[in-house]
Amino acid sequence: MDRLEIDTAELRELTQFLNEIEGQFDNLGVDEALHLSTLYAHELPSRLRCALNEFRLERMSGVLLISGYVVDQDCIGPTPAHWRTQPVPSTTRREELLLVLLSSLLGDPFAWATQQNGRLIHDVLPIKGHEHEQLGSSSESPLTWHSEDAFHPLRGDFLSFACLRNPYAAATTIGCAASLDLPETTKAILFEERFAIRPDKSHLAKNNSAADRTTFAGIDELQVNPTHVAVLFGDLAKPYIRADPYFMSVEQGDQEAQYALDQLVKEMDNSMIDLQLESGDFCFLDNFRVVHGWKTFRARHDGTDRWLKRVNVTRDLRKSRAVQVPGSTRTIR
Repeated sequence: MDRLEIDTAELRELTQFLNEIEGQFDNLGVDEALHLSTLYAHELPSRLRCALNEFRLERMSGVLLISGYVVDQDCIGPTPAHWRTQPVPSTTRREELLLVLLSSLLGDPFAWATQQNGRLIHDVLPIKGHEHEQLGSSSESPLTWHSEDAFHPLRGDFLSFACLRNPYAAATTIGCAASLDLPETTKAILFEERFAIRPDKSHLAKNNSAADRTTFAGIDELQVNPTHVAVLFGDLAKPYIRADPYFMSVEQGDQEAQYALDQLVKEMDNSMIDLQLESGDFCFLDNFRVVHGWKTFRARHDGTDRWLKRVNVTRDLRKSRAVQVPGSTRTIR
């Protein structure tokens, strides 16, 4: 993992910059605002730009943590009880803007029409009733490690988080494909398209409130007929990873593939590390090189719970052109 601590001069520069441009962004989720944020991102402090560029080019590990930003706890208000109840206008627009600016140095932020009602910026927080679900809103059951949106060929290249608060130091878990020590025969099997990955629960209609049921037709189809894919891909010596064990399966009777998957899971389980994000941390994950999850914690549901913001980032919007929502280049159906 790589770290960068924002120094006093950079924090002062960053604060002044956000003061100057914040008023120009009413809705960060629209194409024009995202176009503008990409331009403004190149005016961020040079050391931040340099670090994110090196991360983008894989000249760092698969995890970059930028710390030292100060979140005004009174200004952002209490942690919402649900992502649907985030105040409008957002009390966290300043932190959301900074997250989008930093993410724009890696690629293009985008949204899923089937996740949090198509929002670009997600609220990740514990929700009452989700304690034992395999969702980012769970708390009392661990969120199994996974590649973000592993089921989909257009999944993000990077995943960005901003930590607004984490008073009880709840741990994010991180695992790196580079750390896997697998036999060559096992690795070769994992490079073959013998593994099915179904959509995770955050993309299901019951966990959204969008009125158009046809939006979820593709998700429903993938639940029944998932595509078989390779778990490892790219360079055999330095593979990328695409995995979500909780939602994965192999063809009945394919014991060889099942054994290879079991070996991968065991090896990754043994290599996971804990990352305890603190208020003001911005964390960037390479979704091709690392997997992530959560450890359990006891949610309070009193407005003081852990609260993260999350953005998906792609290096190539053109790949999703055929499935973009009409009128938007940033929302995938």
